[in-house]
Amino acid sequence: MSLKILLSGACGHMGRAVADAAKAKNAQAADGGKLFDIVCGVDPFGAKAEIPAGFPVYADFNDVPSDAAIDVIIDFSHFSMTRALLEFAQERGLPLVICTTAITKEDIALAEEVSKSVPVFRSANMSVGIALLKKLVRESEAFLGDDFDVEIVEKHHNRKLDAPSGTALALADAVAGARDGGFDYVFDRSARREKRGRRELGISAVRGGNIVGDHSVMFIGGNEIIEISHSALSRSVFADGSLRAAEFIADKKSGLFSMDDLV
Repeated sequence: MSLKILLSGACGHMGRAVADAAKAKNAQAADGGKLFDIVCGVDPFGAKAEIPAGFPVYADFNDVPSDAAIDVIIDFSHFSMTRALLEFAQERGLPLVICTTAITKEDIALAEEVSKSVPVFRSANMSVGIALLKKLVRESEAFLGDDFDVEIVEKHHNRKLDAPSGTALALADAVAGARDGGFDYVFDRSARREKRGRRELGISAVRGGNIVGDHSVMFIGGNEIIEISHSALSRSVFADGSLRAAEFIADKKSGLFSMDDLV
């Protein structure tokens, strides 16, 4: 029996990657059937882009037929659509996987509220490797303590809109959670004329070319540097993660979930 998916952001790079990943997994199905069935998509930019073949794409959530058979929503859209997405999921009673980054604090609060009635899976990065990286940097900070300065460098393609990445912030939060009192995040030192503070955690962003996603966390001591990093070689790693997340929450009644729960 296939999992029926509404794909939000269907015409974007990641929407297409999810559609391709679903096709690839269906081709591997032992019984020749579909594991994942993308029944429709929503994308306000669909009129300006090539619409993926195989399913209809609507410009607005209100255009989705009320009788459409949908089991779960996967969202790789623009953060400006998040509120409408959450309201649609709640109205239809549909599990929701939010993979979009740069979501506002207000929409994060709304996601927490909506999760009381429908399951919501939200992660800044859908890679299992990043989930492991968060665990490793949290344990590293707990072990090394305040004798080591911490710096995070993230690199992405030149089309990415937000900086720093949601993943970099999630990694910073993982490190900060292991230090008593946390850290002060510093994103730009160009206007500072002072030495590095003991509670600083520097986060730097690089944008260029077609970098899928690189994240490095450096623990810098007086005489040694420990660097833990993760590189995504293809967008398919995030697409595969979103499909796993969709399977994970499809039968949940409610609740707020993340990659930490999945792994």
